[in-house]
Amino acid sequence: MIPMVNLKAQYADIKDEIEQGLARTLADCSFILGPNVQAFEQEAADYLGVKHAIGVASGTDALHLALAAEGIGARDEVITTAFTFIATAEAICYLGAKPVFVDIDPKTFNIDPLAIEGAITAKTKAVMPVHLFGQPADMARIEQLCARHNLKLIEDCAQSFGAKINGRQTGSIGHAAGFSFFPSKNLGAFGDGGLVVTQSDETAAKVKRLRNHGSDVRYYHDVIGYNSRLDEMQAVVLRTKLKWIDHYNQARRSRAQRYSQLLADLPLLTPSEDGLGEHVYHQYTLLCERRDDILTALQDRQIACAIYYPVPLHKQNVFKAAYADIQLPVTEQVAAHCLSLPICPALADDSIEHIAGVIRNVLTA
Repeated sequence: MIPMVNLKAQYADIKDEIEQGLARTLADCSFILGPNVQAFEQEAADYLGVKHAIGVASGTDALHLALAAEGIGARDEVITTAFTFIATAEAICYLGAKPVFVDIDPKTFNIDPLAIEGAITAKTKAVMPVHLFGQPADMARIEQLCARHNLKLIEDCAQSFGAKINGRQTGSIGHAAGFSFFPSKNLGAFGDGGLVVTQSDETAAKVKRLRNHGSDVRYYHDVIGYNSRLDEMQAVVLRTKLKWIDHYNQARRSRAQRYSQLLADLPLLTPSEDGLGEHVYHQYTLLCERRDDILTALQDRQIACAIYYPVPLHKQNVFKAAYADIQLPVTEQVAAHCLSLPICPALADDSIEHIAGVIRNVLTA
């Protein structure tokens, strides 16, 4: 069996440090917004090149609270992509705002800046690009567009911890950003967790208030808030893994490059790097007309693979009635032909060769 991501192998490398940190936390009995959360927030802010990093309970909460802190509310429109996990749109909907779905670039799978400009209306208040699969979106163009139209720019960095564009970390470019620490992420916890980052003192103060029941001072509540605090035990895990993140990301990049070398002459499209950003390959996703044949062949050999995402958001049951008139041809084409292969720092070269060999046999038989 070849898994999508080998968390057991990753854990074995850092087991002692994590277990010692967890033992200290248990002995100290400081579990909520304790010293490890505070230390991780500072370490993450330093790594990402931002002024503030605020730990929250999940990546979904990170996006929700970032949008809320930037003033997005009922009847506002937020332009985003339909080729993403539903949390991107859920976070917008939680605030009574409307996701406005636009099409994507056929090579990077990220939101198309030209499509953004064509969707701006008087109700548009923000743009939320997703750095999908670890590939940074075209932030220079999106940042200029938002500045020109006085729009908030909220980055969905759920899959892009450590990715850079023009030398800047994803998450450091917009007004605010949300990260996810779901276990399979490049920087993953041992459960749910998330992070809001921003350069703004005001935004940071609002997020801290919102994550803690609308309170700055215990038992005094200024707004209706939420219970969304990063757990101290998860912070122990994340502090340990943060020291390894550049190693993890470079290992993913090297494995992606090996895949692309082995698959280069086949009738499929391997992941594209646009030369602007540094892809960190949260997923290695290819496009192929015979996607389903490849998927079946891999599964028959106990090789994990996945379709991210088989149904774009505008076609999901929860949204399709409201977006019945929306046509996103590139999004729909990509969704019909995409397939993600196993990729993680522990993936062995012989496993990559085996997977590529199975694909080659399917496409050349």
